[in-house]
Amino acid sequence: MEVIIVREDRIGDLVADEIAALMARKPDAVLGLATGSSPLRIHDAVADRVAEGTISLARARAFTLDEYVGLTEGHPCSYRTVIEQDFVSRVDLPTDAVQGPNGGAADLPAACASFESAMREAGGVDLQILGIGTDGHIAFNEPASSFTSRTRVKTLTDQTRLDNARFFDGNVDAVPVHCLTQGLGTIMEARHVVLVATGAGKAEAVRQLVEGAVSALWPATILQHHPHVTVFVDDEAAAQLELADYYRSTYAHRDSVIR
Repeated sequence: MEVIIVREDRIGDLVADEIAALMARKPDAVLGLATGSSPLRIHDAVADRVAEGTISLARARAFTLDEYVGLTEGHPCSYRTVIEQDFVSRVDLPTDAVQGPNGGAADLPAACASFESAMREAGGVDLQILGIGTDGHIAFNEPASSFTSRTRVKTLTDQTRLDNARFFDGNVDAVPVHCLTQGLGTIMEARHVVLVATGAGKAEAVRQLVEGAVSALWPATILQHHPHVTVFVDDEAAAQLELADYYRSTYAHRDSVIR
């Protein structure tokens, strides 16, 4: 796991660098897209580069992480709507090349199975973008989620619904109780995972992710067993890391050539 501690305003460009390098070597790459506040700077940076002509996503495919159950099609808080507005509409990624779990399906388990099949048929995710919840959840894999879980129906914790109420005009009662989410086992199959966390509110979750014991109580800690994870955090989110100075030193010498 590589931990990169930088100013928040640099994170978007640094992740865009990773995406640009991927698209240069594999123009038909598969991206894993995330919603929420953490990826917004990434969306902005990639959109700027598409506009400049330095990145093209025209041949790419993408899968989203999760979706609320029961929201009407086109609901402003539906993750499909959010990813369309925040990212897809601003780049050259074809709308029909983006797929997410169908939270409005009559048969939710079948919808989850179909989503998993589509990811396999696409060849798997090359680069997965993640945020992290204050309780250590990634996607909507709440504490005590199975490390081998696949896309499935989950019940959201009160904390997650409270955290997400800001997207529902502050009304926690409007936040759905259930969702569909990629499982931890599904996420672990991505070839490169990029996780972004900023702000003091994420400091404990980041500490557990990077330096804590691997535990289902902190679902993101499963990423310690992934072979290629890059964690981008600002100073506030890194505040509880015991080895923060080491991570800064490692990044400062990232491009050095060892002879």
